[in-house]
Amino acid sequence: MEVHKKLLNSVEGCVDDALLGLVTSHPGLSLLQGHRVVLRSDLHALKGKVALLSGGGSGHEPAHAGYVGQGMLSGVVAGAVFTSPPPGSILAAIRALTDAGAAAVLLIVKNYTGDRLNFGLALEQAKSESVSIAMVIVSDDCAFTTTSKAGRRGLCGTVLIHKIAGALAEEGHHLGEIVDKVNQASKLIGTLGVCLNPCSVPGSCPTFHLASDEIELGLGIHGEPGIKRTKLTTANEVVKMMIDHMTDPSSQSHLPLSAGNSVVLVVNNLGGLSCLELAIVTGSAIHCLESRHIMVARVVSGTFMTALEMSGVSLTLMVADDELLRLFDSDTRAPAWPATGRTVLTGQTHLIQPSVEETTVVESFENEAPEAVLVRHVLQSVCSSLLALHEELNALDRAAGDGDCGTTHSRAAVAIQDWLQTQIIPASYTQLLSALAKVVQEHMGGSSGALYSLFLTAAAQLLQSSSNLVSWADAVHAGTEAIKRYGGAEPGDRTMLDALCPAVKELQKLHSCPSGGEMEVLERAVQQAKLGAQSTRELTAQAGRASYIDATRVSQPDPGAVAVAAIFKAILSALRSRP
Repeated sequence: MEVHKKLLNSVEGCVDDALLGLVTSHPGLSLLQGHRVVLRSDLHALKGKVALLSGGGSGHEPAHAGYVGQGMLSGVVAGAVFTSPPPGSILAAIRALTDAGAAAVLLIVKNYTGDRLNFGLALEQAKSESVSIAMVIVSDDCAFTTTSKAGRRGLCGTVLIHKIAGALAEEGHHLGEIVDKVNQASKLIGTLGVCLNPCSVPGSCPTFHLASDEIELGLGIHGEPGIKRTKLTTANEVVKMMIDHMTDPSSQSHLPLSAGNSVVLVVNNLGGLSCLELAIVTGSAIHCLESRHIMVARVVSGTFMTALEMSGVSLTLMVADDELLRLFDSDTRAPAWPATGRTVLTGQTHLIQPSVEETTVVESFENEAPEAVLVRHVLQSVCSSLLALHEELNALDRAAGDGDCGTTHSRAAVAIQDWLQTQIIPASYTQLLSALAKVVQEHMGGSSGALYSLFLTAAAQLLQSSSNLVSWADAVHAGTEAIKRYGGAEPGDRTMLDALCPAVKELQKLHSCPSGGEMEVLERAVQQAKLGAQSTRELTAQAGRASYIDATRVSQPDPGAVAVAAIFKAILSALRSRP
Protein backbone atom coordinates (compact mmCIF):
# COMPACT_ATOMS: atom_id res chain seq x y z
CA MET A 1 0.00 0.00 0.00
CA GLU A 2 1.10 3.56 -0.69
CA VAL A 3 1.39 6.42 1.79
CA HIS A 4 -1.67 8.67 1.45
CA LYS A 5 -1.13 12.24 0.29
CA LYS A 6 -1.79 14.86 2.98
CA LEU A 7 -1.59 18.65 2.88
CA LEU A 8 0.90 19.34 5.68
CA ASN A 9 3.99 21.42 6.33
CA SER A 10 5.72 18.49 7.98
CA VAL A 11 4.71 15.21 9.56
CA GLU A 12 6.49 16.13 12.79
CA GLY A 13 4.84 19.52 13.14
CA CYS A 14 1.34 18.74 11.92
CA VAL A 15 -0.34 18.73 15.36
CA ASP A 16 1.26 22.00 16.45
CA ASP A 17 0.38 23.65 13.13
CA ALA A 18 -3.22 22.46 13.42
CA LEU A 19 -3.60 23.78 16.98
CA LEU A 20 -2.05 27.10 15.98
CA GLY A 21 -4.43 27.36 13.03
CA LEU A 22 -7.39 26.71 15.32
CA VAL A 23 -6.54 29.29 17.98
CA THR A 24 -5.48 32.01 15.52
CA SER A 25 -8.83 31.72 13.75
CA HIS A 26 -10.92 31.70 16.95
CA PRO A 27 -10.32 34.57 19.39
CA GLY A 28 -12.08 32.68 22.18
CA LEU A 29 -9.21 30.14 22.28
CA SER A 30 -5.60 30.36 23.42
CA LEU A 31 -2.58 28.06 23.60
CA LEU A 32 -0.71 27.30 26.81
CA GLN A 33 2.88 28.16 25.93
CA GLY A 34 5.18 25.17 25.78
CA HIS A 35 2.35 22.64 25.67
CA ARG A 36 -0.20 21.26 23.25
CA VAL A 37 -2.96 22.68 25.43
CA VAL A 38 -5.89 24.77 24.19
CA LEU A 39 -7.69 26.87 26.81
CA ARG A 40 -10.58 29.30 26.88
CA SER A 41 -9.29 32.83 26.43
CA ASP A 42 -11.67 34.04 29.16
CA LEU A 43 -10.24 31.90 31.96
CA HIS A 44 -11.37 34.51 34.49
CA ALA A 45 -14.96 33.39 33.80
CA LEU A 46 -14.15 30.05 35.49
CA LYS A 47 -13.65 31.61 38.91
CA GLY A 48 -15.63 29.65 41.47
CA LYS A 49 -16.87 27.13 38.90
CA VAL A 50 -15.89 23.60 37.91
CA ALA A 51 -13.48 23.58 34.98
CA LEU A 52 -13.73 20.78 32.40
CA LEU A 53 -10.59 19.32 30.82
CA SER A 54 -10.51 16.67 28.12
CA GLY A 55 -8.24 15.56 25.32
CA GLY A 56 -6.45 12.64 23.79
CA GLY A 57 -4.55 11.83 20.66
CA SER A 58 -4.83 14.17 17.68
CA GLY A 59 -6.36 13.09 14.39
CA HIS A 60 -9.93 13.23 15.69
CA GLU A 61 -10.55 16.87 14.82
CA PRO A 62 -12.61 18.83 15.59
CA ALA A 63 -12.43 16.76 18.80
CA HIS A 64 -11.44 17.84 21.23
CA ALA A 65 -10.13 21.37 20.91
CA GLY A 66 -13.11 22.44 18.82
CA TYR A 67 -15.30 21.98 21.88
CA VAL A 68 -13.43 24.45 24.08
CA GLY A 69 -15.58 27.44 24.93
CA GLN A 70 -18.24 28.78 27.25
CA GLY A 71 -20.85 26.10 27.82
CA MET A 72 -18.53 23.19 26.98
CA LEU A 73 -14.89 22.47 27.78
CA SER A 74 -12.51 24.78 29.62
CA GLY A 75 -9.44 23.22 28.06
CA VAL A 76 -8.05 20.36 26.01
CA VAL A 77 -4.73 18.53 26.00
CA ALA A 78 -3.64 17.13 22.62
CA GLY A 79 -1.23 14.29 22.03
CA ALA A 80 0.52 13.31 18.83
CA VAL A 81 -1.68 11.70 16.17
CA PHE A 82 -3.53 8.76 17.76
CA THR A 83 -1.26 9.04 20.84
CA SER A 84 -2.31 9.92 24.37
CA PRO A 85 -0.99 13.29 25.63
CA PRO A 86 1.81 13.30 28.23
CA PRO A 87 0.84 13.68 31.90
CA GLY A 88 3.10 16.71 32.24
CA SER A 89 0.97 18.70 29.78
CA ILE A 90 -2.23 17.47 31.43
CA LEU A 91 -0.96 18.65 34.81
CA ALA A 92 0.10 22.01 33.31
CA ALA A 93 -3.44 22.45 31.98
CA ILE A 94 -4.94 21.59 35.39
CA ARG A 95 -2.69 24.16 37.05
CA ALA A 96 -3.65 26.83 34.50
CA LEU A 97 -7.34 26.23 35.26
CA THR A 98 -6.92 26.30 39.04
CA ASP A 99 -4.65 29.35 38.83
CA ALA A 100 -7.53 31.10 37.04
CA GLY A 101 -9.73 30.48 40.08
CA ALA A 102 -11.60 27.30 39.10
CA ALA A 103 -13.14 25.69 42.19
CA ALA A 104 -12.50 22.17 40.88
CA VAL A 105 -11.48 20.31 37.75
CA LEU A 106 -13.30 17.45 36.01
CA LEU A 107 -11.33 15.30 33.56
CA ILE A 108 -13.45 13.80 30.75
CA VAL A 109 -11.55 10.89 29.24
CA LYS A 110 -12.31 8.38 26.48
CA ASN A 111 -11.86 4.77 27.52
CA TYR A 112 -8.46 3.97 26.03
CA THR A 113 -5.61 2.59 28.12
CA GLY A 114 -3.15 5.38 27.31
CA ASP A 115 -5.66 8.12 28.08
CA ARG A 116 -6.73 6.51 31.35
CA LEU A 117 -3.11 6.10 32.47
CA ASN A 118 -1.85 9.56 31.56
CA PHE A 119 -4.89 11.49 32.74
CA GLY A 120 -5.00 9.30 35.84
CA LEU A 121 -1.35 10.04 36.65
CA ALA A 122 -1.94 13.78 36.22
CA LEU A 123 -5.02 13.52 38.46
CA GLU A 124 -3.00 11.89 41.27
CA GLN A 125 -0.30 14.51 40.94
CA ALA A 126 -2.91 17.29 41.09
CA LYS A 127 -4.43 15.73 44.21
CA SER A 128 -1.04 15.93 45.86
CA GLU A 129 -1.23 19.67 45.20
CA SER A 130 -4.63 19.81 46.96
CA VAL A 131 -6.63 20.30 43.76
CA SER A 132 -10.28 19.29 43.94
CA ILE A 133 -10.41 16.97 40.95
CA ALA A 134 -12.29 13.98 39.54
CA MET A 135 -12.33 11.95 36.33
CA VAL A 136 -15.14 10.38 34.31
CA ILE A 137 -14.47 7.69 31.70
CA VAL A 138 -16.67 7.62 28.61
CA SER A 139 -17.19 4.18 27.05
CA ASP A 140 -20.06 4.38 24.55
CA ASP A 141 -18.95 1.79 21.97
CA CYS A 142 -21.71 -0.71 21.11
CA ALA A 143 -19.61 -2.87 18.79
CA PHE A 144 -18.63 -5.90 20.82
CA THR A 145 -21.28 -8.35 21.96
CA THR A 146 -19.13 -9.49 24.89
CA THR A 147 -17.10 -7.02 26.88
CA SER A 148 -13.44 -7.59 27.66
CA LYS A 149 -11.44 -6.43 30.66
CA ALA A 150 -10.50 -3.29 28.69
CA GLY A 151 -14.16 -2.36 28.46
CA ARG A 152 -16.02 -0.46 25.77
CA ARG A 153 -14.14 2.15 23.80
CA GLY A 154 -14.83 5.87 24.03
CA LEU A 155 -16.22 7.25 20.77
CA CYS A 156 -18.33 10.17 19.54
CA GLY A 157 -20.65 9.93 22.56
CA THR A 158 -17.85 11.71 24.41
CA VAL A 159 -18.87 14.92 22.63
CA LEU A 160 -22.36 14.66 24.14
CA ILE A 161 -20.76 14.31 27.58
CA HIS A 162 -18.76 17.48 26.85
CA LYS A 163 -22.05 19.23 26.13
CA ILE A 164 -23.97 17.93 29.16
CA ALA A 165 -21.09 18.53 31.59
CA GLY A 166 -20.41 21.96 30.08
CA ALA A 167 -23.99 23.06 30.61
CA LEU A 168 -23.94 21.86 34.22
CA ALA A 169 -20.63 23.57 34.94
CA GLU A 170 -21.84 26.82 33.37
CA GLU A 171 -24.87 26.73 35.67
CA GLY A 172 -22.54 26.49 38.69
CA HIS A 173 -23.16 22.92 39.82
CA HIS A 174 -20.65 21.35 42.21
CA LEU A 175 -18.10 18.74 41.10
CA GLY A 176 -19.80 15.75 42.73
CA GLU A 177 -23.16 16.70 41.26
CA ILE A 178 -21.71 17.03 37.76
CA VAL A 179 -19.92 13.67 38.07
CA ASP A 180 -23.13 11.92 39.15
CA LYS A 181 -25.23 13.39 36.35
CA VAL A 182 -22.56 12.77 33.70
CA ASN A 183 -22.14 9.15 34.78
CA GLN A 184 -25.91 8.67 34.60
CA ALA A 185 -25.99 10.23 31.11
CA SER A 186 -23.11 7.99 29.95
CA LYS A 187 -25.23 4.92 30.55
CA LEU A 188 -27.82 6.29 28.12
CA ILE A 189 -25.38 6.79 25.22
CA GLY A 190 -24.31 4.31 22.56
CA THR A 191 -22.21 4.65 19.40
CA LEU A 192 -21.39 2.42 16.43
CA GLY A 193 -19.31 3.18 13.36
CA VAL A 194 -18.96 1.78 9.86
CA CYS A 195 -15.99 2.26 7.53
CA LEU A 196 -15.82 2.32 3.73
CA ASN A 197 -12.13 3.17 3.39
CA PRO A 198 -9.33 3.31 6.01
CA CYS A 199 -7.32 6.24 7.28
CA SER A 200 -3.57 6.58 7.59
CA VAL A 201 -1.35 8.34 10.11
CA PRO A 202 0.67 11.12 8.42
CA GLY A 203 3.76 9.61 6.84
CA SER A 204 2.44 6.04 7.09
CA CYS A 205 0.45 3.60 5.00
CA PRO A 206 -3.17 2.70 5.85
CA THR A 207 -3.40 0.21 8.70
CA PHE A 208 -5.78 -2.10 6.82
CA HIS A 209 -7.40 -2.60 3.43
CA LEU A 210 -11.02 -2.95 2.36
CA ALA A 211 -12.09 -4.27 -1.02
CA SER A 212 -14.08 -1.91 -3.23
CA ASP A 213 -17.33 -3.71 -2.32
CA GLU A 214 -16.58 -4.15 1.40
CA ILE A 215 -17.44 -2.22 4.55
CA GLU A 216 -16.34 -2.85 8.12
CA LEU A 217 -18.74 -2.55 11.03
CA GLY A 218 -17.78 -1.49 14.54
CA LEU A 219 -14.22 -0.31 14.05
CA GLY A 220 -12.54 2.18 16.39
CA ILE A 221 -11.49 5.76 15.71
CA HIS A 222 -7.82 4.80 15.35
CA GLY A 223 -8.39 2.16 12.69
CA GLU A 224 -8.73 -0.69 15.19
CA PRO A 225 -10.54 -3.72 13.78
CA GLY A 226 -14.30 -3.89 13.94
CA ILE A 227 -16.58 -6.84 14.51
CA LYS A 228 -17.24 -7.91 10.94
CA ARG A 229 -16.80 -7.14 7.27
CA THR A 230 -19.73 -7.30 4.91
CA LYS A 231 -20.67 -6.33 1.38
CA LEU A 232 -21.50 -2.72 0.66
CA THR A 233 -25.23 -2.23 0.28
CA THR A 234 -27.66 0.70 0.39
CA ALA A 235 -27.48 3.43 3.02
CA ASN A 236 -30.87 2.36 4.35
CA GLU A 237 -29.71 -1.21 4.86
CA VAL A 238 -26.37 -0.21 6.42
CA VAL A 239 -28.12 2.13 8.88
CA LYS A 240 -30.65 -0.57 9.79
CA MET A 241 -27.81 -3.03 10.40
CA MET A 242 -26.06 -0.49 12.65
CA ILE A 243 -29.13 0.33 14.74
CA ASP A 244 -30.10 -3.35 14.97
CA HIS A 245 -26.67 -4.13 16.37
CA MET A 246 -26.58 -1.16 18.73
CA THR A 247 -29.91 -2.10 20.32
CA ASP A 248 -29.64 -5.91 20.27
CA PRO A 249 -30.50 -7.01 23.83
CA SER A 250 -28.30 -10.12 23.49
CA SER A 251 -25.20 -7.91 23.22
CA GLN A 252 -23.50 -6.93 26.48
CA SER A 253 -22.67 -3.50 25.04
CA HIS A 254 -26.10 -2.70 23.61
CA LEU A 255 -27.98 0.52 24.28
CA PRO A 256 -31.35 -0.22 25.90
CA LEU A 257 -33.91 1.40 23.60
CA SER A 258 -37.65 0.86 23.61
CA ALA A 259 -40.60 2.12 21.61
CA GLY A 260 -41.69 5.46 22.99
CA ASN A 261 -38.18 6.51 24.03
CA SER A 262 -36.96 9.95 23.04
CA VAL A 263 -33.42 10.21 21.62
CA VAL A 264 -30.77 12.63 20.51
CA LEU A 265 -29.18 11.39 17.28
CA VAL A 266 -25.63 12.31 16.28
CA VAL A 267 -24.64 11.40 12.73
CA ASN A 268 -20.86 11.78 12.66
CA ASN A 269 -18.62 11.95 9.60
CA LEU A 270 -15.51 9.92 10.41
CA GLY A 271 -13.51 12.23 8.16
CA GLY A 272 -13.82 11.31 4.50
CA LEU A 273 -17.52 10.94 3.82
CA SER A 274 -19.10 13.44 1.42
CA CYS A 275 -21.79 15.81 2.68
CA LEU A 276 -24.18 14.21 0.22
CA GLU A 277 -23.65 10.76 1.72
CA LEU A 278 -23.91 12.14 5.25
CA ALA A 279 -27.29 13.71 4.50
CA ILE A 280 -28.54 10.42 3.06
CA VAL A 281 -27.38 8.50 6.14
CA THR A 282 -29.03 11.10 8.38
CA GLY A 283 -32.36 10.68 6.64
CA SER A 284 -32.04 6.90 6.78
CA ALA A 285 -31.29 6.97 10.51
CA ILE A 286 -34.25 9.21 11.32
CA HIS A 287 -36.59 7.04 9.26
CA CYS A 288 -35.25 3.83 10.83
CA LEU A 289 -35.72 5.13 14.36
CA GLU A 290 -39.18 6.51 13.71
CA SER A 291 -40.25 3.21 12.13
CA ARG A 292 -39.48 1.66 15.54
CA HIS A 293 -41.65 4.27 17.27
CA ILE A 294 -38.63 6.07 18.69
CA MET A 295 -39.15 9.81 19.03
CA VAL A 296 -36.23 11.70 17.47
CA ALA A 297 -36.01 14.75 19.70
CA ARG A 298 -32.82 16.31 18.30
CA VAL A 299 -30.44 15.60 15.41
CA VAL A 300 -26.96 16.90 14.79
CA SER A 301 -25.30 15.79 11.57
CA GLY A 302 -21.76 16.77 10.67
CA THR A 303 -18.12 16.22 11.58
CA PHE A 304 -17.67 15.83 15.33
CA MET A 305 -15.06 13.13 16.03
CA THR A 306 -13.02 11.83 13.13
CA ALA A 307 -10.37 9.28 12.37
CA LEU A 308 -8.32 11.52 10.07
CA GLU A 309 -9.58 10.93 6.51
CA MET A 310 -11.45 7.69 7.17
CA SER A 311 -14.41 7.34 4.85
CA GLY A 312 -17.20 6.27 7.13
CA VAL A 313 -19.86 7.33 9.58
CA SER A 314 -20.81 6.68 13.19
CA LEU A 315 -24.24 6.90 14.76
CA THR A 316 -24.59 7.99 18.38
CA LEU A 317 -27.86 7.74 20.27
CA MET A 318 -28.60 9.29 23.64
CA VAL A 319 -31.86 8.35 25.34
CA ALA A 320 -32.96 11.75 26.61
CA ASP A 321 -35.50 13.03 29.09
CA ASP A 322 -36.54 16.68 29.38
CA GLU A 323 -33.58 17.52 31.64
CA LEU A 324 -30.98 16.07 29.27
CA LEU A 325 -32.63 17.88 26.35
CA ARG A 326 -32.48 21.12 28.33
CA LEU A 327 -28.75 20.65 28.92
CA PHE A 328 -28.21 19.62 25.30
CA ASP A 329 -30.00 22.78 24.13
CA SER A 330 -28.03 25.14 26.36
CA ASP A 331 -25.93 27.82 24.72
CA THR A 332 -22.24 27.36 23.98
CA ARG A 333 -19.53 29.30 22.20
CA ALA A 334 -17.43 26.25 21.34
CA PRO A 335 -16.51 26.70 17.67
CA ALA A 336 -17.18 23.11 16.55
CA TRP A 337 -20.61 22.76 18.14
CA PRO A 338 -23.35 23.27 15.51
CA ALA A 339 -26.33 25.55 15.79
CA THR A 340 -29.17 23.24 16.75
CA GLY A 341 -32.92 23.58 16.81
CA ARG A 342 -34.82 23.15 20.02
CA THR A 343 -37.86 21.40 18.57
CA VAL A 344 -38.70 17.69 18.52
CA LEU A 345 -38.23 16.46 14.95
CA THR A 346 -40.60 13.51 15.00
CA GLY A 347 -44.06 14.62 13.93
CA GLN A 348 -42.87 17.76 12.15
CA THR A 349 -44.11 18.50 8.64
CA HIS A 350 -41.12 18.65 6.32
CA LEU A 351 -42.87 19.40 3.03
CA ILE A 352 -44.43 22.56 1.65
CA GLN A 353 -46.82 21.87 -1.19
CA PRO A 354 -46.15 24.07 -4.23
CA SER A 355 -48.94 25.58 -6.26
CA VAL A 356 -49.21 23.48 -9.40
CA GLU A 357 -51.22 23.62 -12.55
CA GLU A 358 -53.93 21.03 -12.73
CA THR A 359 -53.28 18.31 -15.29
CA THR A 360 -55.73 15.74 -16.49
CA VAL A 361 -54.92 12.26 -17.68
CA VAL A 362 -56.86 11.58 -20.86
CA GLU A 363 -58.48 8.29 -21.79
CA SER A 364 -59.00 9.11 -25.46
CA PHE A 365 -57.14 11.19 -28.02
CA GLU A 366 -60.07 11.35 -30.46
CA ASN A 367 -60.58 15.08 -29.92
CA GLU A 368 -57.04 16.03 -30.82
CA ALA A 369 -56.37 18.42 -33.69
CA PRO A 370 -55.61 16.76 -37.07
CA GLU A 371 -51.96 17.87 -36.85
CA ALA A 372 -51.56 15.94 -33.58
CA VAL A 373 -50.84 12.66 -35.36
CA LEU A 374 -47.87 14.26 -37.14
CA VAL A 375 -46.66 15.97 -33.96
CA ARG A 376 -46.72 12.66 -32.09
CA HIS A 377 -44.88 10.99 -34.96
CA VAL A 378 -42.15 13.67 -34.97
CA LEU A 379 -41.71 13.65 -31.19
CA GLN A 380 -41.54 9.86 -31.03
CA SER A 381 -38.90 9.91 -33.76
CA VAL A 382 -36.81 12.44 -31.81
CA CYS A 383 -37.16 10.49 -28.57
CA SER A 384 -36.21 7.17 -30.18
CA SER A 385 -33.16 8.76 -31.78
CA LEU A 386 -31.93 10.22 -28.47
CA LEU A 387 -32.48 6.97 -26.61
CA ALA A 388 -30.50 5.09 -29.24
CA LEU A 389 -27.61 7.55 -28.75
CA HIS A 390 -27.53 7.16 -24.94
CA GLU A 391 -24.20 5.31 -24.66
CA GLU A 392 -22.52 7.14 -27.54
CA LEU A 393 -23.26 10.56 -26.05
CA ASN A 394 -22.07 9.46 -22.61
CA ALA A 395 -18.84 8.15 -24.11
CA LEU A 396 -18.24 11.43 -25.95
CA ASP A 397 -18.99 13.39 -22.80
CA ARG A 398 -16.57 11.39 -20.66
CA ALA A 399 -13.70 12.84 -22.66
CA ALA A 400 -14.61 16.43 -21.81
CA GLY A 401 -17.30 16.50 -19.15
CA ASP A 402 -18.91 14.35 -16.53
CA GLY A 403 -20.07 11.60 -18.86
CA ASP A 404 -23.81 12.14 -18.49
CA CYS A 405 -24.84 13.84 -21.76
CA GLY A 406 -26.54 10.67 -23.01
CA THR A 407 -28.21 10.15 -19.66
CA THR A 408 -29.66 13.67 -19.54
CA HIS A 409 -30.95 13.46 -23.12
CA SER A 410 -32.46 10.04 -22.39
CA ARG A 411 -34.22 11.47 -19.33
CA ALA A 412 -35.76 14.14 -21.53
CA ALA A 413 -36.79 11.56 -24.15
CA VAL A 414 -38.44 9.27 -21.62
CA ALA A 415 -40.23 12.23 -20.00
CA ILE A 416 -41.60 13.36 -23.36
CA GLN A 417 -42.73 9.81 -24.17
CA ASP A 418 -44.53 9.66 -20.83
CA TRP A 419 -46.10 13.04 -21.52
CA LEU A 420 -47.36 11.82 -24.90
CA GLN A 421 -49.11 8.93 -23.15
CA THR A 422 -51.07 11.18 -20.81
CA GLN A 423 -51.66 14.48 -22.58
CA ILE A 424 -53.63 15.70 -25.56
CA ILE A 425 -51.47 17.55 -28.09
CA PRO A 426 -52.47 21.24 -27.85
CA ALA A 427 -53.94 22.76 -30.98
CA SER A 428 -51.65 25.77 -30.50
CA TYR A 429 -47.98 25.21 -31.27
CA THR A 430 -47.13 27.94 -28.75
CA GLN A 431 -48.83 25.85 -26.08
CA LEU A 432 -47.12 22.71 -27.39
CA LEU A 433 -43.60 24.14 -27.15
CA SER A 434 -44.36 25.71 -23.76
CA ALA A 435 -45.56 22.34 -22.47
CA LEU A 436 -42.47 20.60 -23.82
CA ALA A 437 -40.26 23.28 -22.25
CA LYS A 438 -41.82 22.52 -18.88
CA VAL A 439 -41.32 18.75 -19.30
CA VAL A 440 -37.67 19.23 -20.23
CA GLN A 441 -37.08 21.73 -17.44
CA GLU A 442 -38.49 19.37 -14.80
CA HIS A 443 -36.98 16.10 -15.97
CA MET A 444 -33.84 16.63 -18.05
CA GLY A 445 -31.73 18.38 -15.43
CA GLY A 446 -28.34 20.04 -15.68
CA SER A 447 -27.37 22.84 -18.01
CA SER A 448 -28.77 20.90 -20.98
CA GLY A 449 -32.24 20.96 -19.45
CA ALA A 450 -32.04 24.70 -18.91
CA LEU A 451 -30.75 25.34 -22.44
CA TYR A 452 -33.40 23.23 -24.19
CA SER A 453 -36.13 24.76 -22.03
CA LEU A 454 -34.89 28.26 -22.89
CA PHE A 455 -34.88 27.33 -26.57
CA LEU A 456 -38.44 25.99 -26.51
CA THR A 457 -39.81 28.84 -24.39
CA ALA A 458 -38.34 31.52 -26.65
CA ALA A 459 -39.35 29.68 -29.82
CA ALA A 460 -42.94 29.31 -28.58
CA GLN A 461 -43.49 33.09 -28.59
CA LEU A 462 -42.87 33.30 -32.35
CA LEU A 463 -45.69 30.84 -33.15
CA GLN A 464 -48.52 32.73 -31.50
CA SER A 465 -49.91 34.28 -34.67
CA SER A 466 -48.65 31.92 -37.35
CA SER A 467 -47.26 28.41 -37.60
CA ASN A 468 -46.18 28.07 -41.22
CA LEU A 469 -42.66 26.93 -42.06
CA VAL A 470 -41.34 30.48 -42.21
CA SER A 471 -42.69 31.11 -38.70
CA TRP A 472 -41.05 27.88 -37.55
CA ALA A 473 -37.73 29.08 -39.01
CA ASP A 474 -38.07 32.35 -37.09
CA ALA A 475 -39.04 30.44 -33.95
CA VAL A 476 -35.94 28.23 -34.15
CA HIS A 477 -33.84 31.36 -34.67
CA ALA A 478 -35.38 33.00 -31.59
CA GLY A 479 -34.71 29.89 -29.52
CA THR A 480 -31.09 29.82 -30.67
CA GLU A 481 -30.61 33.48 -29.78
CA ALA A 482 -31.97 32.79 -26.29
CA ILE A 483 -29.38 30.03 -25.82
CA LYS A 484 -26.62 32.38 -26.91
CA ARG A 485 -27.88 35.21 -24.71
CA TYR A 486 -28.24 33.24 -21.48
CA GLY A 487 -25.70 30.48 -22.03
CA GLY A 488 -22.89 32.86 -22.95
CA ALA A 489 -21.55 30.74 -25.83
CA GLU A 490 -21.13 31.56 -29.51
CA PRO A 491 -20.58 29.45 -32.63
CA GLY A 492 -17.00 28.21 -32.56
CA ASP A 493 -16.97 27.63 -28.79
CA ARG A 494 -17.44 23.86 -29.23
CA THR A 495 -20.99 23.58 -27.95
CA MET A 496 -24.43 22.58 -29.22
CA LEU A 497 -24.52 25.95 -31.01
CA ASP A 498 -21.96 24.70 -33.53
CA ALA A 499 -24.61 22.32 -34.88
CA LEU A 500 -27.61 24.53 -34.20
CA CYS A 501 -26.46 27.82 -35.73
CA PRO A 502 -25.54 26.47 -39.23
CA ALA A 503 -28.89 24.68 -39.37
CA VAL A 504 -30.76 27.82 -38.29
CA LYS A 505 -28.95 29.88 -40.90
CA GLU A 506 -30.02 27.40 -43.57
CA LEU A 507 -33.63 27.42 -42.33
CA GLN A 508 -33.78 31.19 -42.83
CA LYS A 509 -33.76 30.46 -46.55
CA LEU A 510 -37.38 29.34 -46.16
CA HIS A 511 -38.21 33.03 -46.35
CA SER A 512 -37.23 33.11 -50.02
CA CYS A 513 -37.44 29.54 -51.28
CA PRO A 514 -39.92 28.76 -54.11
CA SER A 515 -43.07 26.81 -53.36
CA GLY A 516 -42.28 23.11 -53.14
CA GLY A 517 -38.66 23.69 -52.21
CA GLU A 518 -39.20 23.52 -48.44
CA MET A 519 -38.06 19.93 -48.00
CA GLU A 520 -34.83 20.66 -49.84
CA VAL A 521 -34.11 23.50 -47.39
CA LEU A 522 -34.83 21.17 -44.45
CA GLU A 523 -32.48 18.55 -45.88
CA ARG A 524 -29.70 21.11 -46.23
CA ALA A 525 -30.32 22.29 -42.66
CA VAL A 526 -29.93 18.72 -41.41
CA GLN A 527 -26.71 18.36 -43.37
CA GLN A 528 -25.39 21.65 -41.95
CA ALA A 529 -26.15 20.48 -38.42
CA LYS A 530 -24.25 17.25 -39.04
CA LEU A 531 -21.25 19.09 -40.50
CA GLY A 532 -21.34 21.58 -37.63
CA ALA A 533 -21.28 18.80 -35.08
CA GLN A 534 -18.35 17.09 -36.81
CA SER A 535 -16.44 20.39 -36.98
CA THR A 536 -16.28 20.50 -33.18
CA ARG A 537 -13.52 17.88 -33.36
CA GLU A 538 -11.18 20.68 -34.41
CA LEU A 539 -12.47 23.37 -32.05
CA THR A 540 -11.16 24.40 -28.65
CA ALA A 541 -13.91 24.58 -26.07
CA GLN A 542 -14.62 28.08 -24.77
CA ALA A 543 -17.77 27.32 -22.78
CA GLY A 544 -19.15 24.49 -20.66
CA ARG A 545 -17.20 21.91 -18.65
CA ALA A 546 -15.04 21.05 -21.67
CA SER A 547 -13.50 24.55 -21.49
CA TYR A 548 -11.62 23.45 -18.35
CA ILE A 549 -10.03 20.45 -20.09
CA ASP A 550 -6.71 20.52 -21.92
CA ALA A 551 -7.61 20.87 -25.61
CA THR A 552 -5.15 18.12 -26.56
CA ARG A 553 -7.28 15.63 -24.61
CA VAL A 554 -10.47 16.49 -26.51
CA SER A 555 -10.44 14.94 -29.98
CA GLN A 556 -14.04 13.72 -30.37
CA PRO A 557 -17.03 15.84 -31.44
CA ASP A 558 -18.98 17.72 -28.81
CA PRO A 559 -21.80 15.47 -27.51
CA GLY A 560 -24.28 18.35 -27.26
CA ALA A 561 -23.72 19.22 -30.90
CA VAL A 562 -24.06 15.55 -31.90
CA ALA A 563 -27.40 15.43 -30.04
CA VAL A 564 -28.67 18.54 -31.85
CA ALA A 565 -27.70 17.05 -35.22
CA ALA A 566 -29.53 13.85 -34.31
CA ILE A 567 -32.67 15.80 -33.38
CA PHE A 568 -32.70 17.60 -36.75
CA LYS A 569 -32.18 14.31 -38.57
CA ALA A 570 -34.99 12.65 -36.60
CA ILE A 571 -37.40 15.50 -37.41
CA LEU A 572 -36.61 15.27 -41.12
CA SER A 573 -36.98 11.49 -41.08
CA ALA A 574 -40.38 11.78 -39.40
CA LEU A 575 -41.58 14.38 -41.89
CA ARG A 576 -40.54 12.17 -44.78
CA SER A 577 -42.43 9.20 -43.36
CA ARG A 578 -45.41 11.19 -42.08
CA PRO A 579 -48.52 9.06 -41.46
